[in-house]
Amino acid sequence: MPTFNSRGLRGSAFEDMVNRTNDIYRDKGLALIQKVPTPITPIEIDQKTRHITLAYFDHKSTVDYIGACQGIPICFDAKESAVDTFSLQNIHDHQVEFMMDFKKQGGVAFFLIYYTNIEKMYFCPIEDMKFFTDRAKNGGRKSFRREELKEEYYLPKKTGVFVPYLDMIDKYLSAKNST
Repeated sequence: MPTFNSRGLRGSAFEDMVNRTNDIYRDKGLALIQKVPTPITPIEIDQKTRHITLAYFDHKSTVDYIGACQGIPICFDAKESAVDTFSLQNIHDHQVEFMMDFKKQGGVAFFLIYYTNIEKMYFCPIEDMKFFTDRAKNGGRKSFRREELKEEYYLPKKTGVFVPYLDMIDKYLSAKNST
C-alpha cells in the first residue's frame, strides 16, 4: 500500500488557491465545487499533537475536485510543476479512465497545472491529457513540454479570483460547440 508523510503537502499552496476560488464561485452562485477527501488509514499518530504522522491510502483516489457549474457537472485534478516539462508519472491511469467516463456522461473533466517557475496556470482538458498518456504508453515521451500546450488555455490573471478556471470551461465548451 502507498504511504505518505511530508510528501502529502506538495501542491498545497496551489490547492489552497483553488479552494479559495471555489469559495468565491460558491458565494457568487457560479459553481458548487468540493474537494474530494482521500480516504486514509492511520498507521502512526503523534500522541502529543494527535496528528497523523504515517498512513496509507485506503484505495486509489480519482480526482481532487468535483461539482457543478451552471448545471454542468465538472471534475478536475490540480497539479504543480516547477519546470517546463510535466512528468506523466503524476497522472494515473485510473484518473484518466474516470475522467474520460465522466466526460462520456456529459461532464467536463480537466487538469489544472500550475507552472510555479513561470507563475502561470494551465487548463488541460482530459482529452489532451489522454493524448499525452497514450503517447507515453505507446513508447513515446513520459512527459510533455509546455510548448506542446495550447496557448489559449493558459488562465488569465483576473482580479478577485485566484484560479479563474470557469473562464476556461466557457472557452472549452464554446470551442466544442463550434466544431
